[in-house]
Amino acid sequence: MIGGGAGLRIEPLSPADVDEVGRLIVRSYRDAAAASPGAELSPDYLRELADVGARARVSEVLVARRDGRLVGSVTYVPGLGPLAEFDDPDAAGIRALAVAPEAQGTGVGRALVAACIERARRADRARIVLHTTTWMTRAQRLYDALGFARAAERDFEPRQGVRLLAYVLELPG
Repeated sequence: MIGGGAGLRIEPLSPADVDEVGRLIVRSYRDAAAASPGAELSPDYLRELADVGARARVSEVLVARRDGRLVGSVTYVPGLGPLAEFDDPDAAGIRALAVAPEAQGTGVGRALVAACIERARRADRARIVLHTTTWMTRAQRLYDALGFARAAERDFEPRQGVRLLAYVLELPG
């Protein structure tokens, strides 16, 4: 477990928390989309976001708790595999970062990303790759603040009209 200040703890997903984490992620993404004109969340994508159990079977899902209450989650992708949005054998990835709307701006997202960075360093990964939507500007500011750089050559469209922006954090060897 990792502390994150002010009663915040980052820990691995518990099987008992799978459904609650799925609801938190969907709520967080819906809230972000509602604040962004033109943002769309397809029913298929919402189902994918809610399916925390599927991600946990092939990667590591972390949760953030503040004073025992669930306030965030992230999926750490340790390398190539079904959740990797990259073809780089030296990379790790981050997927589905979500913070409860009422906990945004309190360091939860930063602590979750820091936990992923720590895991990638321990695994001797050269870099972390992640993708975000064009309308998740709050997440983009967080990634910039943590030293991630835009990597436009890694951008892609998972479906027509949905552009994902790539960010990369190089990890010193």
